[in-house]
Amino acid sequence: MTTTFEQAFAAYQDARDRLPVPGPAPIPRRADTLVDLADLFDVFLLDAFGVLNIGETAIPNAPERVTALQAAGKRVMVVSNAAGYPHHMLMQKYARLGYDFAPRDVITSRKTLLSALRGEERRHWGVMATPGLGRSDLDGIGLSFLADDPAAYQRAEGFMLLGAGAWTEQRQALLEDALRAEPREVWVGNPDIVAPREQGFSLEPGHFAHRLAETLGIAPRFFGKPFGNIFDMALAALGDGVQRERILMVGDSLHTDILGARTAGIASALVCEYGFFAGADADAAISASGIVPDFILRRP
Repeated sequence: MTTTFEQAFAAYQDARDRLPVPGPAPIPRRADTLVDLADLFDVFLLDAFGVLNIGETAIPNAPERVTALQAAGKRVMVVSNAAGYPHHMLMQKYARLGYDFAPRDVITSRKTLLSALRGEERRHWGVMATPGLGRSDLDGIGLSFLADDPAAYQRAEGFMLLGAGAWTEQRQALLEDALRAEPREVWVGNPDIVAPREQGFSLEPGHFAHRLAETLGIAPRFFGKPFGNIFDMALAALGDGVQRERILMVGDSLHTDILGARTAGIASALVCEYGFFAGADADAAISASGIVPDFILRRP
């Protein structure tokens, strides 16, 4: 399932009452690439889709620029709403694309959700995910992958939305029917409504979660950008001694990366020629949304 830029932007705008409220807007400055900002920041938090890669392809010259930042002594971390993949598979993917990140420096919404799960009473979860991608970091969690059997939806004690690659309208209808019959918690491991791919935008778990909220009036529990929980995890991984004004979040989405950075109290840079805004008018979107980055980059 894919959608257009106009539909994606409108969907994020329609969901604003379920997203954090941005603070005071800065006056954005323009730069060409990440390297141009190297002297201003000690820590670079990078989104994945639209900054490191588009789908399964590295953005041209992005691996070299990330390597240059690391060679200059900068801490470079991935802060991504990639919830569909176990952590070890993400590490393999980044290495295949030409990136060299330490495992501790890859902070995902999936990791954020699983961290929160450790403090919860055990229950059986119905999970939106692609079984073929594995469940190595889900061991010990009672779960069933949701497919086309209504019984799996009925017996679930809660629902976890991690990856929408195998999701269908039929499965969404089964989920809605189950929640109408018996309301249960819905945890969303990827708040993204869309993700940029080689052939357009794919629909992500956030799209289906917001539909549940609109249709059924439920309040999904979101993990990942723009919500504070993933930034709390990233900042905790940095430890003490790093000044927030020396941290930069770099992303291609106003409503996740930039809004999340603003609510976390750190600087942000919007990539405008790749990812979400490739071929679109980023300045018009900034004006329409009121979500303003500190920097606008042509490319990562």
